[in-house]
Amino acid sequence: MTPEQQTPDSDMIDLFVIGGGINGAGIARDAAGRGLKVVLCEKDDLAEGTSSRSGKLVHGGLRYLEYYEFRLVREALIEREVLLKSAPHIIWPMRFVLPHSPQDRPAWLVRLGLFLYDNLGGRKKLPGTRTLDLRRDPEGAPLLDQYVKGFEYSDCWVDDARLVVLNALDAAEKGAEVLTRTPCIAARRENGIWRVETRDEESGEIRVFWARCIANCAGPWVKDVIGRVAGAQSSRNVRLVKGSHIIVPKWWSGSNAYLVQNHDKRVIFINPYEGDKALIGTTDIAYEGRAEDVTADEGEIDYLLNAVNRYFKEKLRREDVEHSFSGVRPLFDDGQGNPSAVTRDYVFDLEDREGAPLLNVFGGKITTFRELAERGMHKLAGIFPQMGPDWTEEATLPGGEIANADYESYANLLRELNPWMPRALVQHYGRLYGARTRDIVKGATSLQDLGRHFGGQMYEAEIRYLVAREWARHPDDILYRRTKHYLHLTADQRQAFADWFHQSDLLSSV
Repeated sequence: MTPEQQTPDSDMIDLFVIGGGINGAGIARDAAGRGLKVVLCEKDDLAEGTSSRSGKLVHGGLRYLEYYEFRLVREALIEREVLLKSAPHIIWPMRFVLPHSPQDRPAWLVRLGLFLYDNLGGRKKLPGTRTLDLRRDPEGAPLLDQYVKGFEYSDCWVDDARLVVLNALDAAEKGAEVLTRTPCIAARRENGIWRVETRDEESGEIRVFWARCIANCAGPWVKDVIGRVAGAQSSRNVRLVKGSHIIVPKWWSGSNAYLVQNHDKRVIFINPYEGDKALIGTTDIAYEGRAEDVTADEGEIDYLLNAVNRYFKEKLRREDVEHSFSGVRPLFDDGQGNPSAVTRDYVFDLEDREGAPLLNVFGGKITTFRELAERGMHKLAGIFPQMGPDWTEEATLPGGEIANADYESYANLLRELNPWMPRALVQHYGRLYGARTRDIVKGATSLQDLGRHFGGQMYEAEIRYLVAREWARHPDDILYRRTKHYLHLTADQRQAFADWFHQSDLLSSV
């Protein structure tokens, strides 16, 4: 087929993005906002891979200072402020308590690192570091008595999967087409443009697109995509590193998190999670298997439990672990032997042959996705001279249209506008959907108006919104990624929801 023989569903597009993780969604959003015609395809659900299995932090990477990654840390700290303003409903400040262990890094080195961390990135909104007397300050109460000195510093929490979905939603609202469970099965250059084939995994429909450029943002699968593209090649590689987390009941009071140093000098985050739980991670292990098959093994779970028990009075046991998850980080392979030392930076590989460019993205991290997308578009500026200027630094993500990026004031307003809504439900909707909560509860004046109740804070109105607006096509898309309802429902409740979902008419109108 030649360009002159295009079929109606194979109209010319500017940019075809492969991969619905944070980098792919970010690039699709940025490009669509510049006026380009964009298609984003993802072989599974949005954020189903690495981008929903992170430590859920927007942070500079305090430990990267030890590897002299000063530029990476500075850029990440600057982005931390940008993202905090763009999505205050899913990103918020958190204070981290770092108890000092004399057996590990010396106190002066830790304090120096925190001084740099406070000042490298032009910190504006977040409070700086303070020194703690763990014998007197309340943050020291759950810690073993042998830890007498500590530090407290700032970083930010993020709902990682929702960050991906909101970028895809913003891209779609700016004209992009988003295809989930639709892998790219083939791509080749013809007459100076790309002929791209996709297949809907559920309907079996095969579509053909003609594109001026492809952006390969497949994360752990970036080399697989290169292998699927006729004639494509790259000398660059990714290093797959497995990171696992466990979820346990929260055992300390207060909203602060903890960061502890283990015997091997790795640091472990212990963060409040979903109200009454704690998220603990992560490990760093070289991974050789299929990214789809990654799970947390017993050795990793024991490692995380032992790291926590080294510092806290209350001892965690294996039976305290309610859930675990593991993700594969597609780190740019810089030749470092130690997985913890492999750079978290990103690299672009632009292959421009026959007038049909292929932009491969290697590496990256959640915190720097927006900057990565912007710089990726800079790489393509010569290909799309008509595209608009940079725009995302001052833009909000869907739901982030909150005055002065002040979430607490918005939550108070939400309670005033919906006096019938329990406080816990206001918090759930507000934190996930921000200003878009209005689209879920529109016209409702009671809980009964939200439809069937599945347990916890899960009502039918939210489910219908997620299917209609956020590409939710399976129960797990909702339970595990669009929300974290799975943590607050029993096994029977989760099964009842799945049965209802499959029997409903939800997908018939999508």
